[in-house]
Amino acid sequence: MRDVLYLEEIEQAEALLKPQRVEVLRQLAEPRTCTEVAERLGQTPQRVYYHVKRLVEAGLVDLVSERKVRGISEGIYRAGASAYWLSPRLVGRIGLRRARDELSLGYLLDLMEEVQADVAALDRTAPELPSIGVSGEIRVRPEDRQRFLSDLQTTLQELFTRYGGAEGDAFKLAVACYPVQPKEEHDE
Repeated sequence: MRDVLYLEEIEQAEALLKPQRVEVLRQLAEPRTCTEVAERLGQTPQRVYYHVKRLVEAGLVDLVSERKVRGISEGIYRAGASAYWLSPRLVGRIGLRRARDELSLGYLLDLMEEVQADVAALDRTAPELPSIGVSGEIRVRPEDRQRFLSDLQTTLQELFTRYGGAEGDAFKLAVACYPVQPKEEHDE
């Protein structure tokens, strides 16, 4: 089973984005037959098989083995991945793409789409996949915001200059800086 399956085909998204199929897919995190899934979901095996068949056709579920039960061949299926990412390209760009300034939300959204596609395209079977992810929260007073952004830009430019030679492995660096929405506290 793959960690992530990146869905770029509209047929895959259509097969996946049905509430009953999502439930079937969750049940197939472990190899199971349609009968076993049907029992867990309180549905008929025929109905579950219909959904599993569509998921298999879309490449989202794999037939991992078969067994004979009372002379009938019964498939054992498993989800093709632990997680599924939907490419933003499935919807496509609504309206014209405008020139975006680096400080705009539109630029950030475009950058995140690009990062998502790049990460999904990585060869996860490679013996070595050097990468790093860093995330953290900082607090900047409004009067210091411009200086912070300038410092960040200067620091990154220094890294690009220092390591921007023509030799060696190429890495892409994307930095996103956006306001954090306050978490709602729930009374329990």
